[in-house]
Amino acid sequence: MAELITGHPALASAALLLAAGIAAGLAGSIAGLASLFSYPALLAAGLPPVAANVTNTVALFSNTVGTAAGSRAELRGQRRRLMRLACVAALGGAIGAALLLGTPSSAFELAVPWLIALGSVLILVREPLRRLIAKRRPGGGTYVDPDGSALPGLPMTGAVLLVGLYGGYFGAAAGVLMLAVLSLSAAEPLPVTNAVKNIVTGAANVTAAVAYAFLAPVDWMAALTLGIGCLVGAWVGPAVVRRVPETPLRVTVALAGLGLAWSLWRDATAS
Repeated sequence: MAELITGHPALASAALLLAAGIAAGLAGSIAGLASLFSYPALLAAGLPPVAANVTNTVALFSNTVGTAAGSRAELRGQRRRLMRLACVAALGGAIGAALLLGTPSSAFELAVPWLIALGSVLILVREPLRRLIAKRRPGGGTYVDPDGSALPGLPMTGAVLLVGLYGGYFGAAAGVLMLAVLSLSAAEPLPVTNAVKNIVTGAANVTAAVAYAFLAPVDWMAALTLGIGCLVGAWVGPAVVRRVPETPLRVTVALAGLGLAWSLWRDATAS
């Protein structure tokens, strides 16, 4: 992307990506919607869709670093759970990256809006679903280890694997889908679930980013500029989650996810 390197367009593009990165870091750490800001900014800066997708994945590595630094309080006592879920998500991310590098994306992109919409609806109806699960399974549907950590049962493992695959392949609103999965699996405050979501989704993202770094057309200047903004926004995001009431935040995340699903569906059907 030459306009990032020479002339006044370089400054404009860099400013655009830096601002989009901050917004993406905030949106990613709070709502799992980082790509709502970062991906369109890369397209606006002149990258073609495939290059924008892989550059976005590499840049969002800093989102994981920032959220981990900003969520230390919420992540205390979650180490065993995080290790299990992150390994599953990383495997999914590797599969997703292989699919992106080896197959056409048109059919999958048509399914993406529906997946995001499903995740958004699941977040909206989380409490009724939790009550339904509690009636059908002893212990309220939460998998618990002797040390108190929530365990990924077989259905949850499969769901995390699929979300990780999606995150490695395309990634837009993967955090919304992961938040929906984790919200149904453990009765805990939303800031804790959100912090776990950020790390688990990040594991899938990092795996795909490593593959793209060697095998895909990553624009490193754009990735660096966007990544710096993401780091700042992601570090601030967890503090926002701690202070915002849970129900309005959950509804806002779900509605934003539905809006993104509609936008992606419109773009996919128009192309």
